[in-house]
Amino acid sequence: MKKIFSFTFFLVYLFVFSQQKWDIKFYSETKNREYTIIADNEEFMPISAKFNFKLTNLLNTLYDGETVVIPPRTKGFIIAVLKPIDPFAANELEYTNSYNFGNVLQEDYDADYIYSLPFEKGKTQLVFQGYNGTFSHQNELALDLNLKMGDKIFAAREGTVVEVIDLHNQNCPDISCAKFNNKILIMHSDGTFADYSHLKFKGAIVKKGDVVEKGQQIGYSGKTGFSSGPHLHFAVFINRIDGKRTSVKTLFKTSESEALFLEEGKSYTRN
Repeated sequence: MKKIFSFTFFLVYLFVFSQQKWDIKFYSETKNREYTIIADNEEFMPISAKFNFKLTNLLNTLYDGETVVIPPRTKGFIIAVLKPIDPFAANELEYTNSYNFGNVLQEDYDADYIYSLPFEKGKTQLVFQGYNGTFSHQNELALDLNLKMGDKIFAAREGTVVEVIDLHNQNCPDISCAKFNNKILIMHSDGTFADYSHLKFKGAIVKKGDVVEKGQQIGYSGKTGFSSGPHLHFAVFINRIDGKRTSVKTLFKTSESEALFLEEGKSYTRN
């Protein structure tokens, strides 16, 4: 009997502006003609992976095109098990996968959570670009606050730091410079992420894996990346497998209100 077993494996990076590879490994084990696809996720956040298969004489526990969410800090997570249909026939296996950070299948989140303004107490800052802004926030629920170079940035919500980039010192008012964004990414307890962008060079004072409290200082403002000048870009979102984001509108506590949505062109004070 002739036994055939072929394997093709591609990794597709879909996080468009990422300057680092996520610390996840996909591998396989074969035993008694059964084939197991396994993942080790060393990240402090879930990683979602979508698999497409081309199979001959193999029964798969995972549907073609199905997305699997791999828990954070997990080794030996079984993605799929493939077994021969006819034990006397040849097997062929080919698959590709794409992956992105977060639980891309998530739909629900805590819409009532009240965020803290991400700047220093007693200060007043202008929202010079708000939700669905005309410059760089089209179809995006994000805020640009007019922090100056070196102003302190504070966590608007408690969570786990899952990415820190602060090695860049370039900027320009064009999307081509987005790859130079210095930023801190924090995952919240409801699975959403907060993006604090345009930090100055070496402007982060937290590191990946840190658990931060609401109101804790995390870095310093700058103008790196897709930026024409110093400011803080703040956005909360749920990630998707194709690199797109479902942005989330967030309530804030200010000196005027216990809970409101910030508006473009208005200034707010953190009390």
